[in-house]
Amino acid sequence: MKKLLLALALFYCIYTNAQLTSTPNGGNKMAMVGERIGITDVTINYNRPGVKGRDGKIWGQLIPPGYVDQGFGNTTQAPWRAGANENTTIEFSTDVTVEGQPLPAGKYAFFIAYDPAECTLIFSKNSTSWGSFFYNPAEDALRVKVKPIPADKSVEWLKYEFTGQTPNSATIALQWEKLVIPFKIQVDLPATQIASFRKELQSERGFAWEAWVQAAQWCVQNNTNLDQALLWSDTAVSVNFGGEKSFQAWATKAQVLDKLGRGAEAAAAMKKALPFGNEFEVHQYARQLLAQKKFQDAFAVFKMNYDNHPGLFVTTFGLARGYSGLGNYAEALKYAQQAQPLVPDAANKTIVNNAIESLKAGKDIN
Repeated sequence: MKKLLLALALFYCIYTNAQLTSTPNGGNKMAMVGERIGITDVTINYNRPGVKGRDGKIWGQLIPPGYVDQGFGNTTQAPWRAGANENTTIEFSTDVTVEGQPLPAGKYAFFIAYDPAECTLIFSKNSTSWGSFFYNPAEDALRVKVKPIPADKSVEWLKYEFTGQTPNSATIALQWEKLVIPFKIQVDLPATQIASFRKELQSERGFAWEAWVQAAQWCVQNNTNLDQALLWSDTAVSVNFGGEKSFQAWATKAQVLDKLGRGAEAAAAMKKALPFGNEFEVHQYARQLLAQKKFQDAFAVFKMNYDNHPGLFVTTFGLARGYSGLGNYAEALKYAQQAQPLVPDAANKTIVNNAIESLKAGKDIN
């Protein structure tokens, strides 16, 4: 008996390892589709059956309603494999919600119990069995119900498509013949992004101040986790990580403090940033002050930039903006005219010419 079992096992190994690459059975097409939602990768592997002249006989006939006995395997209540041949799988790199229901990160077999009024979508923790022949409801990770939608045009080859994308969601639509079965995937973008930052900052990427700035900046831009962002910006400006003489690092800390309502501390951080900024970084900060209607502060920064970098277009025209913000159009006109021969390109030439005309008419150019 042992020899027989050994022989059978050897035959199986030789047979399976000797299989060559060929097209799928039944003339179906193997496919993979994926998309990133936020920072979450969603990947679907499936086989694409064709209608092949069976119009009107797919839904309710080829794909029977509910659960069926397929005459093979260990279940008499099998759902549809949501494709052909091997079972369809769907993988999520982070936790998600499907139609509002939570589903942990992982790879799942995807089945559908079809019903013309309401389909049941099944995400099974058993993603390796062939088709749905061995489907076991005890292995379900999630079930959700969705309504199928009639399609205007027939789709010959079954396909999955991502639609309705937003920064934190997308709808996956199974399309075949004249039916669409859609389901919405959503991610908690702030939670997944912050978790990713924390993990990556503990790797070799965290040895550079730029990575800490990137994480803190994301929090500022999305107005989330600001206390954590402040800790990250503190790390960025520390001596150990090399950002103690970086304009960007100190400016980021200032932005975080400003978001937290700590204006005086934000101003102090920007004072530390300014000596390390180049003429363009300092100019942009002064423009931000203008937008905040802090005209005296903006002028002081424009003047410092001009004194440190005289004879440049950006600093000369910046000083014109500074004087204009104070309402001193005569001085603003003087520096705008001085900037005219320094213009680097056609777009800025138009801006300067328009500014000069506005100043001559006694109008602010900001």
